[in-house]
Amino acid sequence: MESKMDLGTKAYDQVEKINQVNQKLVQQLNNGTYGPNEIRQRVSQITNEKIDSSTEIRLPFYTDFGRNLHFGKNVFVNAGVMITDMGGIYIGDNVLIGPGVTIVSVNHRIEPSQRRNLNLKSVYIHDNAWLGANVTVTPGVVIGENAIVAAGAVVTKNVPANTMVGGVPAQVIKTIKGEN
Repeated sequence: MESKMDLGTKAYDQVEKINQVNQKLVQQLNNGTYGPNEIRQRVSQITNEKIDSSTEIRLPFYTDFGRNLHFGKNVFVNAGVMITDMGGIYIGDNVLIGPGVTIVSVNHRIEPSQRRNLNLKSVYIHDNAWLGANVTVTPGVVIGENAIVAAGAVVTKNVPANTMVGGVPAQVIKTIKGEN
């Protein structure tokens, strides 16, 4: 689902207020020395949702907004991940996110006079998906259940369940067979 956000509106001003608080929290998180429980507590402050004790987030961890980021259970987020979540990022259970992954739900408008305004499209990463190192997921993409995105891929289209994709832009490599 796409929505628009324009500079100078009430909604944009509210985002800026949250950003002022959350960017300080992100900086503190990445400049401190914390154990797994403390990391989850601090990310819970940023997202305004409790991060389940089964989820592990390695530092550094970056988000531009934080309040539209939703983690399932038993998620593993490796170091150096950047999540641009203003449009909404939904991460299911048992998801693996490799180092250096970028997940983006925000884009700028094409028209030069509107370039600083935003288009927002949610990203959904379904249960048991695996994003390899340095993957980029673009706005509006859905990664299906059990899907694998190979390292370095740029995902611009939905990835079906039980499918492996790779490349720039990502293309289907193969279907993943279920366990026997």
